[in-house]
Amino acid sequence: MLSNPAQALKTTVTSKLEQLSHDVFARAGIELGGSAPHDIEVVDRRFHARVLRDGSLGLGEAYVEGWWESRALDVTITRMLDARLDERGKKSVAAAAHAALTRIVNMQTVRRAFEVGERHYDIGNDLYEAMLDARLLYTCAYWQRADTLDDAQVAKLELVCQKIGLERGMKVLDLGCGWGGFARYAAETYGAEVTGYTVSSEQADLARERCAGLPVTIFLEDYRQAHGQFDRVVSIGLMEHVGYKNYRGYMELAERCLAPGGFGFVHTIGGNESRTGVEPWFDRYIFPNAVIPSMAQLSRAMEKRMVIEDLHNIGPHYDRTLMAWNERFEAAWPKLAPKYGERFRRMWRFYLLASAAAFRARHLQLFQLVFTPMGTKQPDCRKS
Repeated sequence: MLSNPAQALKTTVTSKLEQLSHDVFARAGIELGGSAPHDIEVVDRRFHARVLRDGSLGLGEAYVEGWWESRALDVTITRMLDARLDERGKKSVAAAAHAALTRIVNMQTVRRAFEVGERHYDIGNDLYEAMLDARLLYTCAYWQRADTLDDAQVAKLELVCQKIGLERGMKVLDLGCGWGGFARYAAETYGAEVTGYTVSSEQADLARERCAGLPVTIFLEDYRQAHGQFDRVVSIGLMEHVGYKNYRGYMELAERCLAPGGFGFVHTIGGNESRTGVEPWFDRYIFPNAVIPSMAQLSRAMEKRMVIEDLHNIGPHYDRTLMAWNERFEAAWPKLAPKYGERFRRMWRFYLLASAAAFRARHLQLFQLVFTPMGTKQPDCRKS
């Protein structure tokens, strides 16, 4: 019996794609079908074409759809990054199109600002209460002398307060205040008066509840609506949502809101290269319109306006923070499962563990910057 020519061609193409896929992952010491924890088990053969075509976007989507498994997902992705397989993914059509769009369009306008609040931070406070520490701090912890997530997050808050020289009665502007963790700590521990801004209605409601009775005011508004005079202007995890077209505007706002002698503080994920958008998978499924700033981009935005007084990179601490979040998330999953479903679980796991891998591979950093308007006396930038 003669074979079906179309079927034979399809089999040949599939075989060649699978071989190419094996060869690509072998560069990272990852075996498809291997027995090591970091090896990949291919569940659906469509995995090969999807990843080769769509790069990191395809890799993430294929994982969420259950097309492949790894018993040590964070190690698998760390190996990929160490072998620079992500460079191959940047050449995909999806990545090129996303990069072109973010170069041309301001993806972080005031009109777009609330999208990340609605799609990410408003997912459900039950999720974040299960995953995060008691203070609901959704940024890198500081593990220098800490063994638990709660202690490491308090250590981070204290580090920030020491760096900005916080004192009783100071007025602090907290841009991107989240669930009010820093605002509450600054008010309770240091007697500061804090004004916070967030684009998440869920965060705003809970922050007001948690800060009740304290000199803390929370606004459900974009950070660009901030006004008034403050002794300190702080953002802990906002800069990732500001966008490269708006870095200069952020610095102008900080300068405008700082009282004479005041200074600012930024805690942000940082990239090793200047980019205009985040990885396509993260943009589509986790943080819409996000972009990780480089130090070059931030320093350019400060030119002729701000002086960088202190720069501290605690990037490796984020790896441990993300692994702690993932452990808590997985432990809480039986209670979360009925509401969120298995597809969400795989998406969230990929988000947390791929992020941990990026910090472990040193592709991402965590910068803390203290800066002052030009002409200001240099502050004492202490580190715990």
